[in-house]
Amino acid sequence: MPSSVGGRPSVLVVDDEEEVADVLALKLRDDYETRVAYGGEEALEAIDETVDAVLLDRRMPDIHGDEVLAEIRERGYDCVVVMTTAVDPDLNILEMDFDDYLSKPIETETLLTTLDQQIDSRRSGDPKLEEFFAVVSKIEVLEEELTPAELAESDEYERRKREAERLGRELQESRPDFEEIVDTFRDIGRNSS
Repeated sequence: MPSSVGGRPSVLVVDDEEEVADVLALKLRDDYETRVAYGGEEALEAIDETVDAVLLDRRMPDIHGDEVLAEIRERGYDCVVVMTTAVDPDLNILEMDFDDYLSKPIETETLLTTLDQQIDSRRSGDPKLEEFFAVVSKIEVLEEELTPAELAESDEYERRKREAERLGRELQESRPDFEEIVDTFRDIGRNSS
């Protein structure tokens, strides 16, 4: 995990709509060191090893957020990535290497709690816990957005549900604080509007 700037985690806010990016950065400024990039190209220029988390808009005209995400991972950055979008997710998110997915508009409390939880999970040094939360986040987003019939058609969705259950059982056995961590995660209250 990157070293924090001035003791506070560093967040790179990426959105091609300058006003949206600036509002998100404003919501974070009391708790995080923030940088802003107004598009995918700027994001790839701005990211470095000091970034703890990226809020990444999925739909941008210069470079799509999915491509920016792939490039971040290809460069070896292990920062938290939270996709932000006004577009409803579909089953393809199951294959993407992000940590969480928030639908715009994003309430301040949801934004802060999500980042806190994801950064704390990453800092725990427990890759199984990180994996559990990444899988559960995707499942929950899809369950909010898609019908049971649509989900039933996806073998990958069913595989991921089984994976989350397996990881949950393993974590329950190895971490006495697992239930408390999950309760905190559930209390975040996903913003699906």
